[in-house]
Amino acid sequence: MERIEGAAVGSCAASPYLRPLTLHYRQNGVRKSWDFMRTHDSVAVLIFNQTLRSLVLVKQFRPAVYAGEVERHFPGSLATAEQDAPRPLPELPGAAGVTYELCAGLVDQPGLSLEEVACKEAWEECGYRLAPSNLRRVASYRSGVGLTGSSQTMFFAEVADAARGGPGGGLEEEGELIEVVHLPLDGAQAFVDDPDVPKTLGVIFGISWFLSHVDPGPGPR
Repeated sequence: MERIEGAAVGSCAASPYLRPLTLHYRQNGVRKSWDFMRTHDSVAVLIFNQTLRSLVLVKQFRPAVYAGEVERHFPGSLATAEQDAPRPLPELPGAAGVTYELCAGLVDQPGLSLEEVACKEAWEECGYRLAPSNLRRVASYRSGVGLTGSSQTMFFAEVADAARGGPGGGLEEEGELIEVVHLPLDGAQAFVDDPDVPKTLGVIFGISWFLSHVDPGPGPR
């Protein structure tokens, strides 16, 4: 996962995931404009494995995070994106782009409910078979309000280890390479508090919500 070679950056001519737009409007009589990116909404699933008494997370390489770290270490590196042809980036260890996250996915398939998308992602990424009735809706919130304004809905599910019928890891045909991580409950708060562990806000919120709303305490259930 962390062996990243030959990274290069170029301009994005078209994408099925992102569309840059500008909103022109008046606010209190003042004409304004704002650049934003149209993208898909998403779902996330916080999974608690009762058997192992652990929270199920995923770990994966994120190119945007990696590119951001390259720019932070080598300012001006991403300016080459203005060029037509991709330009090589200075190299950093692949670990610079790896983050811990909740199982999650885009809502980009018409006809599927949020719950059905969440179940699909739980199977593909983590190998757990869930039904919509297994899910508890935690919250819906906006992410990237200054850039995308997209909505994410978080669900919670409790599972037994026997419910894991597959390896997870994501869809190889879509280029996904995902590691499933079981975070023991007794280390969850320290994980949240550690600033050196690269993680998303969704992980921090999800674990904090679990510890304050669901945490079953020590001992068998």
